[in-house]
Amino acid sequence: MENALILIVEDEAAIAEILEAYFRREGCRTVRAADGETAVTHHRMLNPDLVVLDVNLPKKNGYDVLQAIRQIADTPVLMATALGEDAEKLGALRFGADDYVVKPFNPLEVVARAKAILRRAQAASSRSKVLRAGVIEVNLETHAVAIVHEDSPPQRPDLTLTEFRLIAHLARVPQKVFSRAELLDACLPTDGDALERTVDSHISKARRKLELAGAKGYLEGVRGIGYRLMAP
Repeated sequence: MENALILIVEDEAAIAEILEAYFRREGCRTVRAADGETAVTHHRMLNPDLVVLDVNLPKKNGYDVLQAIRQIADTPVLMATALGEDAEKLGALRFGADDYVVKPFNPLEVVARAKAILRRAQAASSRSKVLRAGVIEVNLETHAVAIVHEDSPPQRPDLTLTEFRLIAHLARVPQKVFSRAELLDACLPTDGDALERTVDSHISKARRKLELAGAKGYLEGVRGIGYRLMAP
């Protein structure tokens, strides 16, 4: 849990400050949002490790925020609801929350539940050595990409290490748009003086190889932002 980035979405400043203090005491980094729209923006830009999400929020309620998160990522979410009824609890889980706590809550319980969620997420991640995005399979152990169609043998494009890193990074969260700066930092760490346009060059070559192997339209550029991997 140490150094994990926790997004705290809570419109009551006093509660948000208490949660922030308890998470920071555990060595976490924190960022706060006081309304649903800001929460969605923070999630998209910062890609936190876990979200603590209140239900009753201004501008966009917690369920809408959770749905927006689930459209682009599987980020662990701990819902905080003021209602203890079973319908409210089941609603949180049905919308894709990993767990929930009922207000008023003990901050120690919130942190303990967050730890348990992160442990489960990390265990699942360590077990998952193959990422899938449509017909694209990325094997993290063999550093290989395969294009798998039901009616033909798998095609394996001959990728450079940088091209593989870019595709693997995009495949971790299909549909999420990654900025050039994010991709540069994550996939070309040894090129300290590399420019963001270097990413464009590598992406262009990787896209061409994917298309020749039968994955046309999967690697998509988003004007003014960056790139994403998604089924056409």
